[in-house]
Amino acid sequence: MPEVVVITGGSRGIGRATALRFARRKGIRLALVARDETALAAAADACRARGAEVLTVSADLAAPDGPERAADAVVARFGRIDVWVASASVFSYGSVLDTPDEIVDRVIQTNLTGHMRAARAVLPHFHARGGGTLVFVGSLFSQIPGPYVAPYVAAKHGLLGFTRALRQEMLGHRGIHVRIVLPASIDTPIYERAANVTGRTPFPLPPVVSADRVARAVVRAARGGRAEVAVGAAQLVTRPLRFLAPRVFDRFIWTLQRTLGLRHRPAADTTGAVLAPMHDPGAVSGGWSRVPLRHPRSRRR
Repeated sequence: MPEVVVITGGSRGIGRATALRFARRKGIRLALVARDETALAAAADACRARGAEVLTVSADLAAPDGPERAADAVVARFGRIDVWVASASVFSYGSVLDTPDEIVDRVIQTNLTGHMRAARAVLPHFHARGGGTLVFVGSLFSQIPGPYVAPYVAAKHGLLGFTRALRQEMLGHRGIHVRIVLPASIDTPIYERAANVTGRTPFPLPPVVSADRVARAVVRAARGGRAEVAVGAAQLVTRPLRFLAPRVFDRFIWTLQRTLGLRHRPAADTTGAVLAPMHDPGAVSGGWSRVPLRHPRSRRR
């Protein structure tokens, strides 16, 4: 029987890269969930070109009924759900004092509570068919803090804790698996689509790795293996440093963010794509990995 895979945030970035990876499987049925119908359509066409049967669901995970509505739509079309990939995410830059409440709330709702509601929506379907796999996409920021991205850090820390608690609850339910992939800086459009109230131009912290590398980890996690998988070389330095020398780490990450993460090039305040979609075709890459310390678009300004 063909496998049914749901990918939230499937219109761009890691979610889209993951969808393209799954689309290579013979007989796969994909459900791509996101807010932006234009980007959803483009991602679906790319997956269909690889032979997948694709359903698109325009839904906002930040909305209380969004996850349940998405799960119901998938079951209505395909009859079941085998794998749920929780990849939807939004990002913001700003100090704790300067970031508006509406941005903070939406980052938490999309990156944490939306995925919690999604788990609650999909688990009854897993129980009914005797199995299924939930793969959450967390972050290096699930394990370490960072300045000027506090809402994102709080949400991703919460997501890791929620994943671990849910995995413990599922120990009594054979066939239901809960896993999380923890990427570092990844080449996706999320940074240029972030809300920003710093007055500076944001860049991903180096080293930046491809979204497809994370997608490979997500696909492997859906098949089995470790419950928590880290992706990106930055993990090898930051996590040990945070544990062994927390004061040194605090100064290091503050300096890194102020010099490489937020450049002095002026930038106007923006809500980015946090509060509403931008309605564009979407993409896997943000173009960051081609020029690690200088975004290619900046050269044309």
